[in-house]
Amino acid sequence: MDRSQHAPAEAGLHAQVLDHLGTAICGGQVTPGSVLNIDDLVDRYGVSRSVVREVLRVLAAMGFIETRRRVGVMIRPAEHWNVFDPQVIRWRLASAGRMAQMRSITELRTAVEPHAAWLAAARVDHDEASDLVGLAAKLWAAGKAGDEERFLRLDIEFHRRVLLASGNEMFVKLQELVAEVLSGRHHYHLMPRYPDEQALQLHADVAQAIQRHDGDRARAAMVQIMEQAFDEMKSMWEQTGEPGQD
Repeated sequence: MDRSQHAPAEAGLHAQVLDHLGTAICGGQVTPGSVLNIDDLVDRYGVSRSVVREVLRVLAAMGFIETRRRVGVMIRPAEHWNVFDPQVIRWRLASAGRMAQMRSITELRTAVEPHAAWLAAARVDHDEASDLVGLAAKLWAAGKAGDEERFLRLDIEFHRRVLLASGNEMFVKLQELVAEVLSGRHHYHLMPRYPDEQALQLHADVAQAIQRHDGDRARAAMVQIMEQAFDEMKSMWEQTGEPGQD
């Protein structure tokens, strides 16, 4: 590896080395069973041993590496990774396995968010419900205007509010994963500039059903949102000619 091309800048050395190694591991450039040598990493990135040790500490906490006696620092298989860590998700979205990661998180969302909407309909208070309806209206306007950045911010906030309104603290913790996959869809052009009108209507349906305390309708509409997300990603991925996952 050409050090002049890959050595991180002085500022944020730890973050840059971590990001480079994490992306390489998730992308398969560094394969399971490979051994990392601290001195090699020091030379490759032009950083101190303390920076490298801190990077390795973080990677170990994520389940990416383990230290074996007489072997050294070894890359672990993907089944040991903390796949709920937002940074791991970000790295996987940057890899060739992007579609599989999108599919995995969307399947998780399909299992959780419809039930979160159902719970929200029973637990939400008047002000929370009104705010959610207003948020859905703003989302509609941003989608119609083709304002992608504003739409993304509002979409993330909408789904965060539904998870929060569910009253389930474990569901709420999934908001960062949802934010990552929604951001990833925009970043990797897996989202149309002008969202489908049905998708916009479904968000409004979820909000209005929650406001009316109609849990079954809220859940059904959220299921449709997830199903449409699957269809949009599959369609746009096929247009790019890049591999997906059946």
